[in-house]
Amino acid sequence: MSWFEAIVLGLVQGLTEFLPVSSSGHLVIAKELFGIETADISFEIAVHAATVLSVIIVFWKQIINLLAGLFKFKYNEQTKYILMICVSMIPVFVVGMFFKDSVESLFGSGLFTVGLALLVTAMLLTFSETIKTTEKPLTYGRAFVVGLAQAVAVIPGLSRSGSTIATGLLCGMKKSEVTQFSFLMVLVPILGEAFLELLGGGFSASSVGSLPLALGFVAAFISGLFACKFMISIVKRAKLRWFAIYCAIVGITCLIFNVL
Repeated sequence: MSWFEAIVLGLVQGLTEFLPVSSSGHLVIAKELFGIETADISFEIAVHAATVLSVIIVFWKQIINLLAGLFKFKYNEQTKYILMICVSMIPVFVVGMFFKDSVESLFGSGLFTVGLALLVTAMLLTFSETIKTTEKPLTYGRAFVVGLAQAVAVIPGLSRSGSTIATGLLCGMKKSEVTQFSFLMVLVPILGEAFLELLGGGFSASSVGSLPLALGFVAAFISGLFACKFMISIVKRAKLRWFAIYCAIVGITCLIFNVL
């Protein structure tokens, strides 16, 4: 991977992370277009961690508020919210512990898997808008169900934000509430994965190389920081069907190119 390709892929990650269109799927598509082959997913981990850091900066007030409530060392609304985030992490923890190799193999499965997963994303987003929102509150049970959606969305092409937001809407939650929860619940799993990769020497031993990893990280962070507020605002207000149409078009295109 060249430095230019790393920057382009980082920009793709940063700009698509905050839309329900699957940033990991777009990374696979971009790698296919550039003809990039990697033996591991260190680059994907790095650029995902970069965009998560941009989320921390954008949501720093909410995060500080949650931590302030947590360190009062009593059960309050902030503690409850953090515990619900912990509950949502259980399914993705199980997937990471027991199915890591299977997940990594999916990133090398090419456009066919991405195309099918994007079509599933499109159907999920469309179906979620047919359900009338009853503005049910976030509970431990709903947090776990949304966490299940996040665990399934490790498949490239199946949008993590799209799956979690759509699942929250299907559970009757408000779009604004489930959108914020969707972005906060991913902080610990992705940063934790990046930390373990760093401890295990995965980044230094990566086939991508240190310079492309660093450039991809910086590009993803800067573009993610620029896009985060704007994109999240769009997701909260826009009809999900427009993202569904986009995912369907890209998914069908991927399947066509896979056949050719």
